[in-house]
Amino acid sequence: MRLALQPSLRQFAILAWSVTCCGAAPTPTDEPLPRVPPTAPSAALATLKVADGFRVEQVAAEPLVTDPVAMAFDEWGRLFVVEMRDYSEQDQERLGRVRLLVDENGDGHFDKSTIYAEGLSWPTAIACYDGGVFVGAAPDLFYLKDDDGDGIADRQETVYSGFARDNVQGLLNSFHWGLDNRIHCSTSSNGALLQSTDQAGEEANLRGRDFAFDPKTRKLVPTTGGGQHGMSFNRWGDRFVCSNSDHLQAIVFEDHYLSRNPYQATPAPRRSIAADGPQAAVYRTSPVEAWREARTKLRVAGLAPGPIEGGGRSAGYFTSATGVTIYEGDLWPEEYRGWAIVADVGSNLIHRKRMTADGVTYRGERVDAESEFLTSTDIWFRPVQMAIGPDGALYVADMCREVIEHPKSLPPEIKSQLDLTSGRDRGRIYRVVPTNYEQKASKPLGESSADELVAALDHANLWRRTTAARLLYERQDQTAVEPLRKLAAAAKGPEGRIAALYALDGLGALMPAELLQALDDSHPQVRRHAIRLAESRLAESSELRERLVSLVEDEDLMVRFQLALSLGALDAPERAAALAQLIRSDAKNADLVGAVLTSVHSCAGPVLQELLADAPWTRSSEARTLVAALVGQIMRQQREEDIAVLVDLLDSAYAASHGEAAALVLGETDLPEDAQKSPQLASLVRVQRQAAQTLLSSARTTLDSDDPPLEERVAAVRALALGDFDAERERFAEQLTPAQPAEVQGAVLEALGRQKSPDVAQLVLAAWGQFTPELRRRAVELLARREAWLQALFAAMEAGDIRVADVDPTFWATWSRHPSKDVQTQVAKLRENAVSSDRQAVFNDYKAVLQQPGDVARGKEVFAKNCVSCHRLDSQGHELGPNLAAMNNRGAEAILYNILAPNAEVESRYLNYSVTDVEGIVRTGVITSETASSITLRGANNETHTVLRVDIDEDGLRSTGVSLMPDGLEQQIDKTAMADLLAYLREMAANPTEAKR
Repeated sequence: MRLALQPSLRQFAILAWSVTCCGAAPTPTDEPLPRVPPTAPSAALATLKVADGFRVEQVAAEPLVTDPVAMAFDEWGRLFVVEMRDYSEQDQERLGRVRLLVDENGDGHFDKSTIYAEGLSWPTAIACYDGGVFVGAAPDLFYLKDDDGDGIADRQETVYSGFARDNVQGLLNSFHWGLDNRIHCSTSSNGALLQSTDQAGEEANLRGRDFAFDPKTRKLVPTTGGGQHGMSFNRWGDRFVCSNSDHLQAIVFEDHYLSRNPYQATPAPRRSIAADGPQAAVYRTSPVEAWREARTKLRVAGLAPGPIEGGGRSAGYFTSATGVTIYEGDLWPEEYRGWAIVADVGSNLIHRKRMTADGVTYRGERVDAESEFLTSTDIWFRPVQMAIGPDGALYVADMCREVIEHPKSLPPEIKSQLDLTSGRDRGRIYRVVPTNYEQKASKPLGESSADELVAALDHANLWRRTTAARLLYERQDQTAVEPLRKLAAAAKGPEGRIAALYALDGLGALMPAELLQALDDSHPQVRRHAIRLAESRLAESSELRERLVSLVEDEDLMVRFQLALSLGALDAPERAAALAQLIRSDAKNADLVGAVLTSVHSCAGPVLQELLADAPWTRSSEARTLVAALVGQIMRQQREEDIAVLVDLLDSAYAASHGEAAALVLGETDLPEDAQKSPQLASLVRVQRQAAQTLLSSARTTLDSDDPPLEERVAAVRALALGDFDAERERFAEQLTPAQPAEVQGAVLEALGRQKSPDVAQLVLAAWGQFTPELRRRAVELLARREAWLQALFAAMEAGDIRVADVDPTFWATWSRHPSKDVQTQVAKLRENAVSSDRQAVFNDYKAVLQQPGDVARGKEVFAKNCVSCHRLDSQGHELGPNLAAMNNRGAEAILYNILAPNAEVESRYLNYSVTDVEGIVRTGVITSETASSITLRGANNETHTVLRVDIDEDGLRSTGVSLMPDGLEQQIDKTAMADLLAYLREMAANPTEAKR
């Protein structure tokens, strides 16, 4: 069915109702959707409401500025503004400009405007440097400079080229000066294949990564990233990004640490840190646009693509987070320093979060209860980016557009009634200041001497510190060195001591003496950055090396985390002992262990040896995972000295006296087929066989004895994996009976997973009827690893020995997109009559439950039975799928539709993927992390699998095209149960504290 053009909002509502309830649509008329006129600059402030204690000032408006999307203050207090006037589907208009704003009378409001540069296409980012500006306008990054002082750029250099521009909302953005004397930039979702235009740079693939570059040498390095629009540093140099609904994310691991060891994987380098989840509620004061409500009704009716926004509400949650900014000024009260400020451009508001330390990163907590820091009643208010100014105020770039929506997300029937260019002649810049603020004059940093710039590094306003640091780097004035040395020792704030160290580094004057002093600093952040700066100087100073290693016992987790990363630069015997000690001390902290694993790039053997020398540690729950990681690296990397370590660890004498340690190593040592060609590998083959026999003999003795302790029995079952399946089959079967503890049966399934025999499936299926639900789930996960085992499971289903309903629907959703066409055929055959393919019909059939009262207690039981594998509420389940409490902001109708038709529209971050490794083992789940060396998948029940890129089979990574949540839940949840479930979800949304427990 197609709609005629120019239907009215009333018709959309009637159409949606009649299609969903009656199956037919009325004849449309020509009544258009209403349009919203703009608010004049003089009246705009009256539409804004800000939190108590603050006021908003309009410092610039059209015609001085139009369509501002990025801004940067230079050392003279002038404001460079990027104007993206060509924001729309038209990408060749080249209407973009750079505007230069000047406050000539010092009252804090701009009164002079010059077009600094024009003719740009889709410009989005800007940073000041050496009297000019770097500007991002995909596909290029330019340097522009006014050489004759008339306020108009005379010089335009193309610095890099190759930024993709497929999506107008995924362009490079957010240029910021970093502590390391580089300009850091967000690549955004379009990615880039860059080529420097001079001899200093090389080609760089920035898919899923951001970048930084030295403005002097133009040398570029990839950095961890992946946010969409917005990036900011806090005072300690930690970086934060945002993306659509995922409104607050922290960068935990930097790319240069991850990329140095392709044989190891880490936890997610970029992660959500909002306590209320990515799709957190927002409280707009502007009316919901008529076109948005019309689009929601079309989507609910199945007449337009896109996520369902039902229940009578088309807004109320983060959909378009942008411009994340950490407030590090000195103008607001001290308590606000370090808070995250995030705009939602689609909801005409600015949100704030209090930031607290959480492990090696942070957690952001909502500050305003059922309200926001800044809102507008005007839908034209579009806060795109924010910045801290020289005065410490928060400056807000308001693009001032009638429609900010991505053009491709608007159905043609609606888009034809909107003017996507409406507002390209408008724009405002505001600043947020305390209520009692009075404008003060200050000397521009551009007039400052070297001594004055050094003093500014100790200023409380981050803008003044970073601008002073930039000027010191630009000038390379060596007279600043001695003042910097003094500041590094005696700055009143730790931020000043850190800034002085990096400024010395930028002048080529940082010495080991300053670093040794900083490594003893009372503030952990100074010690942390001293460790980072020491990396390149370890070879020249034995004192630095000794002091660095001693920090393994530092009381601060962030210091130990940085040490774990930086020890990778230490090429000395003591590195292995230090890394092993960090693992033993913080083995339960996945981030710190991941940091250690990036540093074992050339010492996996010695670290393994150090760890296994600690017998109690080998029995810890973390030992198996870490030994697997280290042995796996040794076997892939094949360094002679590391292989020698394995030979020693598997020597028969060692294996006899250190059985648990040897079993851990042996279980992970997979030799290559051509092992006999290498003398060292040949020795490893010999000791491996001997150790296997020793350990197998001991395991058999244990299992054949009368009632051995549970811990010994589990270890013995795991050791059976070292033997031939046919030889050990009877013992496996004996340990897979209901008489055995669940830990033993689980160990059997774990050991069987290491076998390759097709008969493994027969053994598992023979015990199926005796398995608990949890063991059945683990058995299915095991059988899915190899196609031959999976086909045996399907054969049992065809024979009626196992019911299709016995297998969690999540598995069926995955198998329907299995890499094997044979598996896909079998799945379709087995489920032919199991699930209705008409999701809309099912939804229509269930809609009556929206008017049906439900029981919250019973709903909690329904949730526990059907939803906890992918969702978490009220202390139940796993946070794999969308936050359900936050999704309630979209209404009960949207929740119902997503339950019954989970694959109608799947956000990319919830798409299910399958990864096949070189041994043919298939892992499935959503991709939670991509690094230079690995891909991490998280599946149902929060099970995580990390696959090294070097182990992925050719063409072995595939998207299934669906989410983990399966179709067909109506078979498990009838209408009464569905009403109960919706009642429970509504109750959790109404009590968010309970929901987040």
